[in-house]
Amino acid sequence: MLTPRCYSGDRTDAMFTKVPNLLTLSRIAVIPGMVGAFYIESPIGNWVALVIFVAAGITDYFDGYFARTLGQQSALGRFLDPVADKLLIAAAILMLVAFDRIAGPSVLAAVVILCREILVSGLREFLARIDVSVPVSQLAKWKTTLQIVAIAFLLVGDAAPAFVPAATIGDWGIWIAAVLTLYTGYDYLRAGLRHMRDETKPAARPTAAAPPAPPFTRPAE
Repeated sequence: MLTPRCYSGDRTDAMFTKVPNLLTLSRIAVIPGMVGAFYIESPIGNWVALVIFVAAGITDYFDGYFARTLGQQSALGRFLDPVADKLLIAAAILMLVAFDRIAGPSVLAAVVILCREILVSGLREFLARIDVSVPVSQLAKWKTTLQIVAIAFLLVGDAAPAFVPAATIGDWGIWIAAVLTLYTGYDYLRAGLRHMRDETKPAARPTAAAPPAPPFTRPAE
């Protein structure tokens, strides 16, 4: 009995339909909705943007959870996960700056965060070409968590209850995240430069080959 062939296109489609990858892709898909919420009148727009952002953040936990429990870890997932995170955070920060919810000196903190993300993305691309992986440190995970919390407070902004100084909390959180961003970014850069130096070292000169062994001759009898 002939079995149907599995073409590469079929395998690619299967990767995109796995639950962890669908959750990761959903973080990218909701970005236009979050951006559109900024154009809805406050306070409704603030809360809509917050709900979308928080829901996307929850998927960041569950895509890793399902990938481990279902045994569906893949190269596509490892590529998409950090890309989805960076796109979501970058879109939120850009819109917060555009609508003056991040203003004044806090814009510098936002620029530091965005520049660091671009730097790390470039380093990861370079290291991937030489088959080197840089694991995410625990401090970098805390930085990402703080970043998400700060952005969430800034998204709700003035729509928060009067007893919750959301904008102030968000501003402080962005600055603390920016400081951690500089520290963790330096760690990634130092690791990347070490491998770059290894790549630029001249190759060792080959040693002279030993002369070939004489052909075996049968001893005279």
